[in-house]
Amino acid sequence: MPWPSRKRDKGAVADKKEPDAKIAKTEEETSDKEEEEKPAKPPAGSSKSGWKNWKKTKESESGGEESKITYCHWLLKSEPESRLEKGVDVKFSVDDLKAQPNQTTCWDGVRNYQARNFLRAMKIGQQAFFYHSNCKEPGIVAIVKIVKEAYPDHTQFDQKDPHYDSTSRKENPKWSMVDVQFVRMTKRFIPLSEIKAHHLAHKADGGPLKDMMLFTRQRLSIQPLTQEQFDFVLSLEEEKPH
Repeated sequence: MPWPSRKRDKGAVADKKEPDAKIAKTEEETSDKEEEEKPAKPPAGSSKSGWKNWKKTKESESGGEESKITYCHWLLKSEPESRLEKGVDVKFSVDDLKAQPNQTTCWDGVRNYQARNFLRAMKIGQQAFFYHSNCKEPGIVAIVKIVKEAYPDHTQFDQKDPHYDSTSRKENPKWSMVDVQFVRMTKRFIPLSEIKAHHLAHKADGGPLKDMMLFTRQRLSIQPLTQEQFDFVLSLEEEKPH
C-alpha cells in the first residue's frame, strides 16, 4: 500500500476555508464534537425553488409515493492536501485514487466507532460521494462505489502506522475497512458552501437535506445518505454554480 493510512478517520475535522493553516483532526474514538462552520445563507430563492422543482420531477417519476428512509449511499471524506501525522503523510485525493491499480483502494484508518459501523453496513455496488475535506475549498469531487465489503483494517496492527491500535486483537479486530473503486468525476465540483445553502433552505421547507449528516454530525468522515439526499446532491452537478 503506497500511502499508509491515507484516508485517516481518527476524526474528520471542521471543513474551514483557511488558506494559511491546516487544522489537525480531533474526532475522538468514542465521541464526536461538532465542527464549526462559517455562517452561510442560501442564495435568495435559488435553493427553495430548486428543491421544489426537483421534488415535482421526482414525484412525477414515482407517482408521488414517499420513499422509505433508508441509507443506501455514502459520503467519504478524505484529505487532498499533505499533512504529516507521526511522520506519515495522510493525504489522499481523488487523483491518488485514480492512480491506484484498477482505480481501487482500501479505505483504511477509520478510528471512530460510529464511522466504523457505517463501514460495516456498506454493500457491494453501493455508491458514495468522494469528498475533499480539511482543505481550502471542501466539497464533492467524484463518485466511487463499494467493491469489497467490510474486513479487518490491517493498519490497526502495524506499529509503524499512525493508526496503530495496541488494544485491538487479531482474533477480534476493532476496526474495519472496505474497498472502493473510482466511478467518475462529478460534472463539476460541488462545494460545501453550496450544499449548506440548500441544507439551510431545506430545514425551513422540509427538503431532503434538512437532516443531512454533513451538518448534523459534521466530524464523521463516513456518512450515510438516503436515496433522496444522494439524488438531490447529484442533481446539483447539472446546475451552474452560484
